[in-house]
Amino acid sequence: MTEKDNPRRSRRSSGAITLRDVAKLAGVAPITASRVMNTPDQVSPEVRQRVLDAVQRTGYVPNRMAGGLASARSRLIAAVVPSTVMSVFMETIEALNSTLFDAGYQLMLGQSGYSADREELLLEAIIGRRPDGIFLTGIMGAGKGRTRLVASGIPVVETWDLTPTPIDMLVGFSHLDIGRAVAQFFVAKGRKRLALVTAEDERAARRAAAFAEAAEQAGLPPVHVVNVGAQRSLRSGRDALARLVHECPEADAVFCSSDLLAVGVATEARARQIAVPGRLAIMGFGDVPFVADMLPALSTVQINGAHIGRLAAQYLMDRAEGREVDPAVVQVDFSIVERDTT
Repeated sequence: MTEKDNPRRSRRSSGAITLRDVAKLAGVAPITASRVMNTPDQVSPEVRQRVLDAVQRTGYVPNRMAGGLASARSRLIAAVVPSTVMSVFMETIEALNSTLFDAGYQLMLGQSGYSADREELLLEAIIGRRPDGIFLTGIMGAGKGRTRLVASGIPVVETWDLTPTPIDMLVGFSHLDIGRAVAQFFVAKGRKRLALVTAEDERAARRAAAFAEAAEQAGLPPVHVVNVGAQRSLRSGRDALARLVHECPEADAVFCSSDLLAVGVATEARARQIAVPGRLAIMGFGDVPFVADMLPALSTVQINGAHIGRLAAQYLMDRAEGREVDPAVVQVDFSIVERDTT
């Protein structure tokens, strides 16, 4: 390619290669280059290849935002999740991303860090970019964020929770049902003094409340709660058991708000030579992949996160492409997976 033919010499002041540059290098009209990028079946194979060769040589990347403005479609789905670090949500995120990618959509991911303020800022930025759909982890209560989502008209799917009043669509489950089911599981095992290790999280708080209520209904003493605050680490799980042993040494079963905390509790129990499950039964939440291979293997609450991700992706794509979604609310099942720690 000669200096005269080099489109870098004809860039606009932004320095970006344009579709007009690609067309010039390929020896076609800009409208023809546009058709190759957007409706390639309308262009002959020979011309299509010339344009694609020019794209390869220049490194041109189409401006999807501009294309989205013209067609009212961005082919972009935005997702807000609390965390991706050792996260119970990873299976959902992977299934969401894979399903979208296979259909020609891209996923934009934001992490709220379990902060309502940060989530609101993320949503403001996301809505401004006008994605084809928004995926939320949890349900959006009354407030500025919910108002903006409704006003935007962008399809929204709330997940990993349940409410009779979703913003738009919902794929989730009842945290209250989970809390009750775990308490009833421990009662059926003959456990008499139940405890909770929980991080600060609205969904975990509802599981904890239902767990405590079910224990009370079974005639057991009040559930002892160890709150680790915003920390969600193996270390905070270990520290939580140290506190539990000091504050409630008679506890014989503990329900943790995440598998990671439960692994910490189990690790500390082993360090203190507390027999598991003989002296202390331990239950996690999420069934992240590694907990089945622990010694002892962790009992936990399993959520079909992949199903949530795939169904949420399909719902958002259906709505983006003008198809009806029915039913708009789907409640998925959970199960208690019993392993060595109970």
